[in-house]
Amino acid sequence: MESLSDVLGQWRSASFARAAEQKTKLLLEDPLVRKLRAAHPELDDHTVKLNMNKLYQYVTEHRNCSNCPGLEQCPNDFEGHYTMIAVESVQGRTYVHDRKVTCRKLIAQQAQDAIRGRIRSFYIDNTALTHGYSTDEIVDIDPERVEAVGAILKYIRRTQAEGLQREGLYLVGPFGTGKTFLMCYMLYQLAKSGHTGAIVYMPDFVEDLKSMFAEPQRIKETIELLKETDLLVFDDIGAENLNPWVRDHVMGAILNYRMNRKPTFFTSNHEPDELEKHFSFTSKDGDEEYKGQRIMDRIRPFVDVIVVNGTNKRGKAGS
Repeated sequence: MESLSDVLGQWRSASFARAAEQKTKLLLEDPLVRKLRAAHPELDDHTVKLNMNKLYQYVTEHRNCSNCPGLEQCPNDFEGHYTMIAVESVQGRTYVHDRKVTCRKLIAQQAQDAIRGRIRSFYIDNTALTHGYSTDEIVDIDPERVEAVGAILKYIRRTQAEGLQREGLYLVGPFGTGKTFLMCYMLYQLAKSGHTGAIVYMPDFVEDLKSMFAEPQRIKETIELLKETDLLVFDDIGAENLNPWVRDHVMGAILNYRMNRKPTFFTSNHEPDELEKHFSFTSKDGDEEYKGQRIMDRIRPFVDVIVVNGTNKRGKAGS
């Protein structure tokens, strides 16, 4: 007489076999498998059964991709990838090979990450660097700055066609007209062409430099980064609390190195002549007119001045 455990074991085996047979049947009837077999008549039943796991993974992951919940919730074994199947016949034998392929959403994300990785921001909100506004959106935000937008777009197209330019741009205009935003847009568009960039908010940058006196290596690394990046933006220049060391040994060194090498860009509420007066006076040494002229000699010849008109959009979305 059979024991109860033997009977249960046989029942479980039979039940498992029926379930496996049902799954096999469903898999063989799946449109993807039928399409694969139609393309490869050499894929007989025996070879299919030997490679059921690969085919099951292939069908399951393609189904997941068809109902993609987003990269963050990707249900596939390897996030952002799906299984592809290749069939090969060698000396009368048929082999099934599987490989992982990167999905379009991950490719797009990697491309965006690469673009963002080319841009360094110092004390600047990254929103404008990552949003990727269209040309129409930029104009629609404020029609009054259409001429400035046109000049920015012309500069972007010229750089994309010819490579880095000798001159940069000097955006001047009232508070809140979107000068910083336009520079971020330019950096983002040119990062897509492979150019590196950095944008520095001058008031905070100057204060941070003062706190780095005890960290000369950090100062050196920061200056070297700003010297070497393809595109450098000094944002809100003229609003910083200037001291002679920052003016002569930081700004002077960076601008002197970049002259005739790489373009430098500026946003300011001050016209260039007003900025020269700003650079000519420090709280420590008072009026030093020739030092202001010296800095401006490294700016004026290497920028085109663009006036950015418009209304103050500070605090409004998408400036």
